[in-house]
Amino acid sequence: MTTLIEAEALRKCFGQIVAVDDISLTVAKGEVLGFLGPNGAGKSTTMKMITGFLEPDAGTARIAGIDIGTDPIGAKRHLGYLPEGAPAYADMTPRSFLAFIAEIRGYNGGEVKARADAAAEKAGLLGVWDQRIETLSKGYKRRVGIAQAILHDPAVLIMDEPTDGLDPNQQHQVRELIKAMSKDKAIIISTHILQEVDAVCTRAVVIDKGRIVADGTAQDLESRLEYHNAVALRVASGAGDKAKAVIERVAGVQRVEFTKKAGGAVSLRVYPKPDHSIAAPVAAALRADGIDVEELFVEKGRLDDVFRKITSHEGARRNA
Repeated sequence: MTTLIEAEALRKCFGQIVAVDDISLTVAKGEVLGFLGPNGAGKSTTMKMITGFLEPDAGTARIAGIDIGTDPIGAKRHLGYLPEGAPAYADMTPRSFLAFIAEIRGYNGGEVKARADAAAEKAGLLGVWDQRIETLSKGYKRRVGIAQAILHDPAVLIMDEPTDGLDPNQQHQVRELIKAMSKDKAIIISTHILQEVDAVCTRAVVIDKGRIVADGTAQDLESRLEYHNAVALRVASGAGDKAKAVIERVAGVQRVEFTKKAGGAVSLRVYPKPDHSIAAPVAAALRADGIDVEELFVEKGRLDDVFRKITSHEGARRNA
């Protein structure tokens, strides 16, 4: 795959504060990279350095093979950027603002209107086309920012919280737009919405205290959890001890623990030995012993649990 975004050993300090510390990453055409981290982890600072809006203290970044430091204009021709806050001229309308963006991007004549109209349609702005931007809701202002970022159909998109301020329907529309565009672009999105990683991203990078602490698919990250691929089940409370004893005799089971007791039922979690799939044999053993199972499923892990684990102080130190 063609690599379109490259960051190499980026570092940025603000006084004594190290905001970004030796971050390197690449994003290829067809990839959507989710950029995750706690508030203050260095996400926006990293994105500003990659896009050339902030000069790094050390390191380099390239957009479509062009060094953002030595040829910023050449690199930005291939770049669409949605910054935090999506600043725009408040007294303009989306129509006039996007026409202005098209003109400063170098388009002339009928191409200005064509580019502005196409971007507005993709971003869902036609309903507020001639309304002053200062009167728009936060969500619509965000859509104006998205429209200006995609207006010139760039090969690279870098978007800081693209669905911030959008309602669930609008979030869905933007996610679908990102997925549709991703086949021929390299895209980075920072987000606090972990479901967005599952919904849109092909890969995720987690940073904490200015350093990368995880890099992989959502499934890779989920597999870091101890209970990944464990079997969760629920039986009547009177059958809990018997069920535990039966399950402990199943080949491939490492251990069994009770997790919750409520409403006349008890929940158990069954941990497999490495490289064992135990859902079917556990269900068969319980059925053979006449134990009714109210619910049984394989746990895949939750990204919010992964996030908390690897961005805690101990998790960051263990995974850096």
